[in-house]
Amino acid sequence: MNNLKYYLAAITAFSLWGTFSLVLKPLHSYPSLDILFYRVFSCAVIMTLVTVLFRKVKLRNNLNNFKNLIPKDKRKIIGLNILSSILLTGNWFSFIYVMNHISVRATSVAYLVCPIITTILAFFILREKLSRLQWISVFLSAVGCILLSYANLLDMIYSSLIGSTYACYLIIQSTNSKFDKFLVLNFHMILSALILLPFFPTYSGPVPADFTFYFYIEIIAVMYTIVPLLLNLYALSGIASSKVGMILNINPIIAFILAGAVYHEKLDFVQILAYSIIFFAVIVFNGKEIFRLKEKQIA
Repeated sequence: MNNLKYYLAAITAFSLWGTFSLVLKPLHSYPSLDILFYRVFSCAVIMTLVTVLFRKVKLRNNLNNFKNLIPKDKRKIIGLNILSSILLTGNWFSFIYVMNHISVRATSVAYLVCPIITTILAFFILREKLSRLQWISVFLSAVGCILLSYANLLDMIYSSLIGSTYACYLIIQSTNSKFDKFLVLNFHMILSALILLPFFPTYSGPVPADFTFYFYIEIIAVMYTIVPLLLNLYALSGIASSKVGMILNINPIIAFILAGAVYHEKLDFVQILAYSIIFFAVIVFNGKEIFRLKEKQIA
């Protein structure tokens, strides 16, 4: 039962992201870069205010811990967090662009590709061990993705780009657990804002005057960025990144349902079959933990 809270954190985070289109689609008339600029700047400001007002002690303790590290570890941590910020920024921009200008379905495929990449990277880089049944589930996920790429190769190319950036971010965060999760994410947001700031004067459009734009941006900043990312980091502190990666499939399955039910994007038999295979793969991958939790509840 100790792992249940980490599983619930991952499930909640990815379920939230699965409904992202509900708040992103209303902003489809705005340039993708503008949505990205205001999203990141809002997150950086909100999190920094929370840190300064309510988390001064945590900040001081974490800074002292950092100062006590040897130079080699300091350079490693700085490098990992800079890379994390770059990956997050790239992931957000590609996701927003594909969601609003290609299709909702293409973004859902991205987070079907992501678990496969995450699991393979976790095996080779983090040396996470997988059972034969878990490898079968990875194979099933790959089959589902191949079926989806057969239906639309361009979607698959866009999806692979989005999925790869987030998979790399997940792997890095599995090795980046020495500091407070809120402060780590705050650091990522500030760096991401600094990366984007030089591009803002040239590539941003006119300052939006519609209150609706800022309303949705703040919802995106808090409920679709800060909250799920914190839940994600929390889940990674308790369960393997390969398991978090496979649970991520909840995100695209919800997005897939919304693409057909809400946005009326055409869904054929091959796509439905592919998603069904991938959903089955998630159950297979986490089957051992699911049955173990059920047994404990019965006992």
